[in-house]
Amino acid sequence: MLLLRLIRSVKSVGSSYVGRTMALNAQTLPVESKKLFVPPLAELAEVVKKSLQTNFAEVSVEVVDCPDLTKEPFTLAESGLGGNPKLIELGGNPYLLPSVKRDKVYDVKDIVKLAKADPAFLIGPGAGPHPYIGGNCEGIYDILIKNGTVIRQETKISKVDANDDKSEQKSIPKEETRVALLANFFVSEGKPGKVLKVHVKKRTGEDNFITSIRKAIVEEYKELVGLGGVFLLKEGKAKQHVMRDFSKTPIENEEMLNQWLKFYNMSAPLIAVGTLVNSDGGDLDLRVQHFHSFSHHNEAGHYHYDTTPDTVEYLGYFNVGEEIYRIDKPVDTHYWGRD
Repeated sequence: MLLLRLIRSVKSVGSSYVGRTMALNAQTLPVESKKLFVPPLAELAEVVKKSLQTNFAEVSVEVVDCPDLTKEPFTLAESGLGGNPKLIELGGNPYLLPSVKRDKVYDVKDIVKLAKADPAFLIGPGAGPHPYIGGNCEGIYDILIKNGTVIRQETKISKVDANDDKSEQKSIPKEETRVALLANFFVSEGKPGKVLKVHVKKRTGEDNFITSIRKAIVEEYKELVGLGGVFLLKEGKAKQHVMRDFSKTPIENEEMLNQWLKFYNMSAPLIAVGTLVNSDGGDLDLRVQHFHSFSHHNEAGHYHYDTTPDTVEYLGYFNVGEEIYRIDKPVDTHYWGRD
C-alpha cells in the first residue's frame, strides 16, 4: 500500500516532479575571465556603418540614449543595457553534440554570481530548461536578478510539438531559472545610457544582419571585442530553427544535425537577443555569434537569416562588453553546429 501511495503521489505531481532536477553546483564549475577591448561607441558606429553599407540598401548607425526596452516593441525585463556590461559564455555545443550531456543544467542565479554581476539584467540565447519542459527546447533568456532574487522574468522557450512538428512558444514561471547545455548571455545592470542604434532596410548582400556587424569588428580590431543587445526584425521573415527533443542516436555531422533540427520561416515582428565577438578568443573557445528571438504571435527560435531581402527591416540596440566570462568550457571541443 505504501508503494502504491508513492506511485500515485509521483503521478499527481507530473511535470513538476520532473522539474526537480537540480542544477550543477556552481562552485565546481571552471571559470575563466578576460578583459575585452572597448572601442568608443562613436568610432564603432562608423566602423559598423561602413560594413553594413555593403550589405543593405538603407543604413543608419548612430550613438543614442538607450530607449526604454521594457516598452513596445521590445518588451524586455529591464529598460537599459548600461552598467557593468559583460558577456558570458556557458557550456558549449559539445554538451549537446554528438550526444547530449543531460546533467549539464545550470541556474542563472548562480551564473551571474560567478560573473560578479549584481544587479544582473541578463539576455541571450541558450538551451532551455529541459527538466521543467520535459524535453529539449530553445531558451530566449530575459531576466532581472538582484541580490540573488528574481525581480522580473520574461524568459521564453520554444519547442517542437512531436505530434505535428509545429513550433510552440511558452513563457516560464518566475521561479524557473535553469538553463541547460550552452548559452551566450549579455549581462548589465539594466541602466540607461549610450548605446549603438543600428537601423537597416533591404538586404543586398549575402550576410545576415548580425554577421554584417560582426565582420566590421573582425576587420577593424585585432583585440577581442564583444557586443550584446537586442534587435527587432521589423518587417519580413526569417529562417529560424527549433531543436527537436534530444536525439536517441548520436548526431555526428552537420548533415545529421540539419535533419534533426526543425526549420521554420517565421514572421516579423521578432525580438532577438544575444551576443557577438570578433574571434573565438583562442583558448576561450567562444561562439562568435548567437541570437534567439521571441514574438507576441507564438513564434520563437534560433535566428539564421532573413528570407525576404527586398522588404526586410532591422532595428537594433547594442552595447560593448567590458569583460567576458567563460564558464564550464568543454574540455573536448569541436567547431560544427555553431551557425
